[in-house]
Amino acid sequence: MFKKAVKKILNKHSSKWLVLSIDVTLVLLTFTVSYIIRFNFQPDFDGLYLFYQLPIIALISIISFLLIGSHKGIIRHTGLKDANNIVIGVNIIATLLIVIVLFGRKHSFNQVFNIPLSIIYIHYLLNIVILVASRFIFKELYKYFISDLKMSTNLLIYGAGNLGLTTYEAIKNDVHNKYKVVGFIDDNSSKSGKNIDMVKVYSFDQIDDEFIVKHNIKEIVIAIKSIQSGRLMEITDSFISKSLKVKIVPPVDKWIDGDLQVGQIKQVKIEDLLGRQPIDIDNPILKKEMLDKVVLITGAAGSIGSEIARQVATYDYKKLILLDQAESPLYDLQQEFKRNNRKNFIVIIGDVRDRKKIDQVFDDFKPDLVYHAAAYKHVPLMENNPYQAVRANVLGTMNVTDLAIKHKVGKFVMVSTDKAVNPTNVMGSTKRLAELYITCLKDNPSTKFITTRFGNVLGSNGSVIPLFKKQIEVGGPLTVTHREITRYFMTIPEACQLVLEAGSIGKGGEIFVFDMGQSIKIFDLAVNMIQLSGLKYPEDIDIKIVGLRPGEKIYEELLGDGENTTKTHHEKIMIAKVKDIDCDIIKSKIIDICNSLETISKTEIVSKIKDIVPEYISNNSEYELLDKEIINN
Repeated sequence: MFKKAVKKILNKHSSKWLVLSIDVTLVLLTFTVSYIIRFNFQPDFDGLYLFYQLPIIALISIISFLLIGSHKGIIRHTGLKDANNIVIGVNIIATLLIVIVLFGRKHSFNQVFNIPLSIIYIHYLLNIVILVASRFIFKELYKYFISDLKMSTNLLIYGAGNLGLTTYEAIKNDVHNKYKVVGFIDDNSSKSGKNIDMVKVYSFDQIDDEFIVKHNIKEIVIAIKSIQSGRLMEITDSFISKSLKVKIVPPVDKWIDGDLQVGQIKQVKIEDLLGRQPIDIDNPILKKEMLDKVVLITGAAGSIGSEIARQVATYDYKKLILLDQAESPLYDLQQEFKRNNRKNFIVIIGDVRDRKKIDQVFDDFKPDLVYHAAAYKHVPLMENNPYQAVRANVLGTMNVTDLAIKHKVGKFVMVSTDKAVNPTNVMGSTKRLAELYITCLKDNPSTKFITTRFGNVLGSNGSVIPLFKKQIEVGGPLTVTHREITRYFMTIPEACQLVLEAGSIGKGGEIFVFDMGQSIKIFDLAVNMIQLSGLKYPEDIDIKIVGLRPGEKIYEELLGDGENTTKTHHEKIMIAKVKDIDCDIIKSKIIDICNSLETISKTEIVSKIKDIVPEYISNNSEYELLDKEIINN
């Protein structure tokens, strides 16, 4: 009952004036004790003089503490900065006292102010010790009384370097956390067996099942700066297999106001296990590119388009036009921008297949930059709907590119996909047609046309990660089309960084690709997601092999046959060297497909596509018959 009562009192923030009063009272007490110490604990001084001096000491103390604001800090969160403020305040008090005493002696003031300098020095030392100690004592008392009686969660910090120590301090100083740091783990053998703040450092090999049971370990926090994702995966797999939760400390640039908060330590996500280091782009040219420009983004409500919009919104553009035919997602993006106080943006419901509407948008706003992200992207759906795939991915791109030329847009950047490389499905082949059409416009004098090509995007609408999450939520099984199927992955922000980077450095006609590291096995991805959810494969959730979908590849590529790359200023970004094509013939055939959509069957549509994209070989699809006919002919 007593602890609960004290806890209720401590939960209220102490008034800054109460803190100031306590500090001044302690200064008066230490001044009195200084007299007693100075006179060897004997009453050999005039108590009346002391009585008259105390108000002066109180006034000086109030002035000093008000100047430095030491009373404004929350005592329960006292740190080294607060202690430093106290020391500064005490120095001010001592300095003012010395000045008053010396000035009084020089001008023969009343003996009331003739304080021995030794008393001031003793008072100075006592103030530092007592005032600083009082802050930390109150902090420890608060931690004791505010903490709940139930057991805390025992954890280990992986990493005994600077980041590990910062993490330890953050956990130790957070009075509301329910964690107890049992030890550190470090790969440096020279640290093994040593103690940090009385917490022992262990080697990785020492953390076996017996150790975990003995110390009741529940969680591991990885605190290693710039950890290689391969090593992160190894550590994560090792501890998850021991039924431990694995968390990770975010990068320093993600800390709140430069300080690590316990709440920022999150469970390891699948994005952390990509198998490569995240690509980071810092291009100051982008600021100049965006400055005072009108920017149009098609497909602005989609996963890629909306992230491009968010990143563009951080620059000093003149106006941002967000265009999409999806009403509800576009409305959500509009509300997000309003909440974040984004300025000078306009939301337009419009379809890139509607040439008249898009022409009106160009005419009304006269964009300087266009980022074309509008497209149909789902492979199985487009395999059954080639008419819609061509209308959106090919005709839509033609409309926007032709209008960009008509309205003399400075740069046009298209979002493409690795599925356009040696395509095996309708979706990928239509994106390849869009790439070819844009390539044919590379010599246009008014508009620079640029293409970006990348792999699968983690967390995008309809991608494998959200699918696996939903399947885990309902208890599985996770469905994988082929045990050996692999994909390249990147995060949505990374993909959009590429688009913006291409827009800034592209000179026209390039296809930019990423060095995306090693491709990831989808089966392994599924296993990792099950384990990261705190479950076991196959005991808790199984994985079912369902067979390749129509048009699906086992392995995907970023470069087509006959393509190689040249370097750019960024080691992770390359330009694909494409084969020479007869643009007059290619453009004519692409226009013919778009013009004949209403009169031909879906098989005829695909046949025309294969005629333009000879590397398009259908896989596990009804259109494989067309490939046999080509071979026989």
